[in-house]
Amino acid sequence: MAQRSRRLFSLVAIAAALALGLSACGGGNIKKTTSAGGKTCGDFKIAINAWTGYYADAWVVGELAAKKLGCNVSYVKLAEEPSWNAMANGTVDTILENWGHDDLVKKYITEQHVVQDAGQTGNKGIIGWYVPPWMAQKYPDITNWKNLNKYASMFKTSESGGQGQLLDGDPSYVTNDQALVKNLKLNYKVVVGGSEAALIQSFRKAEKNKTPLLAYFYEPQWFFSEMKLAHVNLPAYSSDPKVCPTAPSQIRCDYPPYNLNKLVSTKFAKSGSPAYTLVKNFHWTNADQNLVATYIAKDGMSNAAAADKWIAANPDKVNAWLSGT
Repeated sequence: MAQRSRRLFSLVAIAAALALGLSACGGGNIKKTTSAGGKTCGDFKIAINAWTGYYADAWVVGELAAKKLGCNVSYVKLAEEPSWNAMANGTVDTILENWGHDDLVKKYITEQHVVQDAGQTGNKGIIGWYVPPWMAQKYPDITNWKNLNKYASMFKTSESGGQGQLLDGDPSYVTNDQALVKNLKLNYKVVVGGSEAALIQSFRKAEKNKTPLLAYFYEPQWFFSEMKLAHVNLPAYSSDPKVCPTAPSQIRCDYPPYNLNKLVSTKFAKSGSPAYTLVKNFHWTNADQNLVATYIAKDGMSNAAAADKWIAANPDKVNAWLSGT
């Protein structure tokens, strides 16, 4: 997930300590340390997962927490699964965009009670396989998975051997692709492509040079405003496990639709922090997230500047999120 702005910050404590020092001395230009409701925020630690849409979530919430609630915000770079453990051990307070992870829900929410669901973000998540526009125009039936084996030889690479290549993203991303290839009897090999930025560059190169590419991708996604990728239709998802088994080794249907949600540590939820209320209230659309992500990934703005621009243009939504803080 595209990252010219992968600079992640987890050392804001120094600034916080300085601000507290000034307060103790009774200085006149004192950093705001409380919300409008008079609540003290203190430290607020946000997990950062590696895609630009997540950065949009994190910095919009983080900028508001710092500037409106007086929080000492830190951004902690972690992969998806370690972020859950970090909430359990107190390293982070929140994950602002969660993609399922039923096994972790069971472990940390249902059994250990150390993590809580803080509600939906409003973002609708889609994971799937995509080809560049030129391929869908030249080979219209390639968007039906039943025809993928017919084109497998076209997708061969030095890394896929004699099979077609299915390019995946960061290994930490949610993926069922190994099982799908196996259970759908597709003559393809899953090859890890790396970051969101690497996937995007692969699509750009394939479209420009008219070279074949089949790759994992997802929404919300700012890049769709630049290139209309064609979605490959896998066997339709059903919530009926008899139709679509859920055991990882037996998956043979398309990815389910995701109502992305927020998570908080139970300790943070009980802390009385106004930042918890902000996280609970935070709710926006795919278009909102994509706009901030475009500011970051395409327009070259810093994460904070992109967030501030969106915040300034959307006072009604922002005021609703700050309600009760």
